[in-house]
Amino acid sequence: MKIGFYTFMLLISTGLTAYGQALDLKFLDRLASKASETANVSLDGSLLQMAAKFLSKDDPDEAKVKQLIVGLKGIYVKSFEFDADGAYSESDVTAVREHLRAPDWSRIVDVHSRKQGENTEIYIRTGGKGFGGLVIISTEPRQLTVVSIVGKIDLDQLSDLGGNLGVPKLELEKTKPTKKDD
Repeated sequence: MKIGFYTFMLLISTGLTAYGQALDLKFLDRLASKASETANVSLDGSLLQMAAKFLSKDDPDEAKVKQLIVGLKGIYVKSFEFDADGAYSESDVTAVREHLRAPDWSRIVDVHSRKQGENTEIYIRTGGKGFGGLVIISTEPRQLTVVSIVGKIDLDQLSDLGGNLGVPKLELEKTKPTKKDD
């Protein structure tokens, strides 16, 4: 799923932080019996801190990830890949969204590709003091992925976490906004 580069940069330039409790995703486990491949990542704070010790300070990419995970309390990922379209239903995705309702949660990114059947939504928890979490829902005709990140995270570093520790890599489409001739 591609997110426009300038849209993404606008989003992350706010320097939001996320911290709070993990989203309970156990209800998605029933999809595992239908899936050809599953990924279930459950890294609490102590495991993340242990993983950080194995990342090199000398490698620039690893150093970025190490700096990012220092403030995290957990990363939780449920991902299912299916052999056929329609193996999971919209009601499965709706069940996740039910946990992400206002006033506690706000959807800050909503990207849909009708042509490819891909959708990406990003939510932040805004209830209470500060922000309380970050959830990414990514759907494709044959894949469903939900990521819940708990802990202090600067959103401008979020793309550095993609592709690491079970968090899917976000593809950023680097297109400039078009100017209208006057």
